[in-house]
Amino acid sequence: MSLGKNIQYLRKQKKITQEQLAEIMSVSRQTISRWEAEEIIPELNKLIDLSDLFACKLDALVKADMLDCEKIYSEVTIKRVNAFRTARYVMVTPNPEDDVNEYMDNWAQKSGLRKLHPDAMRIEWDFPYVSSELQNRFGLRGYVAAYILPIGFETNCPGVEFANQETADYAVITIYDPFVAAFERIPNAYEKILEYMQANGFREKPKNDILSCFEHVYEKEGITYMDVYIHVDGVSKTDSFTNFS
Repeated sequence: MSLGKNIQYLRKQKKITQEQLAEIMSVSRQTISRWEAEEIIPELNKLIDLSDLFACKLDALVKADMLDCEKIYSEVTIKRVNAFRTARYVMVTPNPEDDVNEYMDNWAQKSGLRKLHPDAMRIEWDFPYVSSELQNRFGLRGYVAAYILPIGFETNCPGVEFANQETADYAVITIYDPFVAAFERIPNAYEKILEYMQANGFREKPKNDILSCFEHVYEKEGITYMDVYIHVDGVSKTDSFTNFS
């Protein structure tokens, strides 16, 4: 069982001490220490509270080996992504990720994209232009989903915005099973990329015709993966090219 190591790992990822976790969980610091040493097992209600606090699945908290970071994250690499064209849509709702992905999947069916190109790639990113009032008062957030259109694919199917992306360089990392602990693994992936960029002298430079960042979720051999892309400027040479279309 990896429960104790997982509690310690997630506590450190959240940057809280044993004393702070003990206060949150209404137990003593010694109890936290014994949990992490696997001398005792938390009661079921405490396990549920821990999974809620760390935003991870209960089963993963108890059974998964979260210390195996080499399995969770790939190395950061620089890739040159060739120009591509997208069909995209944004939604502002309490649950925009699921809502806009479902919308775009339906559009892909209606437009014939899925029939002609069943492996067409869908990418996603946050839509930041939502006011604080909408977020705080109504719990609304924004999210964008887009299908990358294969070369030669044309459609008159309405309901999306078409956009072109220029060739650009990206720092890329792959996350293994990102939704096991989504609020830990995904933000950590962005942090790892930003640390890599800072260490190697790369910088972000927003451009109107280039996505600053996006994510691609896919399955391979029954396992879910997520590739995170952050645009970088100042790359003099790259040996890795990616052609989405």
